[in-house]
Amino acid sequence: MSTADLIIAADTIHTMGPDGPAVTAIAVSDGTIVATGGRDDVRDWRGAGTRVIDLGQATVTPGLVDGHAHPVMGIGMTRGVDLSSVRTLAGLKAALREAGGGIARGEWLEGWGLDPNVFGDAPITHAPIVEVLGPDVPVLLRLFDAHSALAGPRALEIAGVDGPRTFASGASVVCDGAGKPTGHLLELEAMDLVVERLPDDAPADRRARLLDLMRRMAATGLTAANAMDFEADSLDLFRALESDGELPMRWRCAPFVMPGVDASGLEAVVRQQRLGGRRWQVEGAKFMIDGTIDGGTAWLEEADAHGESTACFWPDPAEYAQAVRTLAGHGVPIVTHAIGDAGIRYVLDVLEDLPAVSPVPHRMEHLETMPSSLVARFTALNVTASMQPTHCTHYTRADHTDNWSRRLGKVRADRAFRARDLRDSGARLALGSDWPIAPYDPRGIIAAARLRRPAGAPDIDPVLPGQALTARMALEGYTVAAAAAAGLGGSAGRLLPGYRADLAAFALDPLTADPDEFAESPVPVTVVGGSVVHGG
Repeated sequence: MSTADLIIAADTIHTMGPDGPAVTAIAVSDGTIVATGGRDDVRDWRGAGTRVIDLGQATVTPGLVDGHAHPVMGIGMTRGVDLSSVRTLAGLKAALREAGGGIARGEWLEGWGLDPNVFGDAPITHAPIVEVLGPDVPVLLRLFDAHSALAGPRALEIAGVDGPRTFASGASVVCDGAGKPTGHLLELEAMDLVVERLPDDAPADRRARLLDLMRRMAATGLTAANAMDFEADSLDLFRALESDGELPMRWRCAPFVMPGVDASGLEAVVRQQRLGGRRWQVEGAKFMIDGTIDGGTAWLEEADAHGESTACFWPDPAEYAQAVRTLAGHGVPIVTHAIGDAGIRYVLDVLEDLPAVSPVPHRMEHLETMPSSLVARFTALNVTASMQPTHCTHYTRADHTDNWSRRLGKVRADRAFRARDLRDSGARLALGSDWPIAPYDPRGIIAAARLRRPAGAPDIDPVLPGQALTARMALEGYTVAAAAAAGLGGSAGRLLPGYRADLAAFALDPLTADPDEFAESPVPVTVVGGSVVHGG
């Protein structure tokens, strides 16, 4: 081989490849791994221009890939007050009081990450907003699931929302018995009534925020992620950032396909598949078959405790099936958000009838509650199971006293977030964050997947501990399985000659360190395509 551009050495390197001699050094040329071996090999690979990084006792793994994130939507959704740490109604009022103290007349107050458990058994209404800020401050608070929001009276007035609305999807404006909006907006179409009235960020500010997000993600060991949307100014943002230099990480983007889409809309999605740059591409189409259990908009076989979550997000499920068949027939990989058991079953039935056209497997996201009869079908149909461990560990409780569990009841809450069952059945299990719904840091997510509780919180009881993953399973969910889910099993996800030179280094070994400790592990270096994007 010719001399390497970059050599990485470390005491421990997990190649995630077949068993063989221990590897402690990797040579990289033109963005590709060209050799693996030991430190004694470095002198043979090294040339005058070679950069050598010896990380000492650190552990190197393939670069981590987030299976599900919303970068462009997220930089807009995370404007305003971070409410993710609020746990009580009194805490919400205190946060609103503090945030409202410095706003000018007519200025919007935005917040995000609000947990519906704050309201307990009471209805989710804008009453706390009115109590603290009065009726004249325009307020929009996004709930943590990003599928619902709480709007104050003035915000509803600005948006012209004074009663129930009819939508193409399963969205709704929640109203009281007199037909007056309570402020609770369910699903994107309803939320957009108010979101579209929010002041816009300057394009330069959005570019700066997106780049900052990518840099912070790279600093946690992420080298790539799946963007589960490609709306609004996504194309302009990715092109503008890449015109200024290399992105700190790779992105695969899947534009939304919503109920009511017509033939021209589907043709536009097919055309979008040609879009891409050096480190980003559009590949896939993102559907939703249902909403959320917390919001009562999931699709369950039987109603929840409130008599809700009984309908498909698509008023006519057959239209979803037809749109999927059309896009799959053009080789577009299908991605479907499916949370409730009825929704999961229906999507699997639709995917089962598709011709094998795309080299990239179809995938399903979230998979929150389902019976055992559905678990084995993922392997049989070669469908990727994409899950977010912190959805379970951050927003549900072992004793089932949370809103999500109370709505489902014990039987369905006990067959939830079945990561281990899916993995043991042979399914391809990709892991991710769903940022900004949950934190993107993969170290904490890997720990949560093993512990079934939040990292760093040993006093919290684990949720369904039988579904815990082993350390290797969790790491594979961010590496080997993530690559296979993108149709890249032969060129990414492992540290082997001929594979992408995407890698991350950790001060602690993810396969042997205590999970709580690994969640805090320093990341000395992250490499994408042979270029150091963090540390070094």
